[in-house]
Amino acid sequence: MLRMRLRRVGAKKQPSYRIVVADSRAARDGAFVDYLGHYNPRTDPPTVVIDEEKARKWLSVGAQPSDAVQRIIDKMGEPEAEATVDATAETDSETEATAEADAAPDTETAAEAETTTAQ
Repeated sequence: MLRMRLRRVGAKKQPSYRIVVADSRAARDGAFVDYLGHYNPRTDPPTVVIDEEKARKWLSVGAQPSDAVQRIIDKMGEPEAEATVDATAETDSETEATAEADAAPDTETAAEAETTTAQ
């Protein structure tokens, strides 16, 4: 299984990370399949550079992001996160449409009741 994860680089006590796609069985700093970008937590604010096109490609192929990479992607506002929000919005819209459709017959029934009472 392929994972999108952080690969530690940098000197002792001065970490910076490369964001890579690697086999889940490979060592943290071992072999990797593709380089996606880098992350430096020591700057203020932390520096993040990701090739979004490559990241989308690997996500579509089935690479799973690690927890740390997922947080980085979420902070950047990756389209995958937006797609999740859009799916939720569609579900809410469908729920509202269903609720309005259910409410409409009740309104008509009330109007019919008033007409019947008036006669």
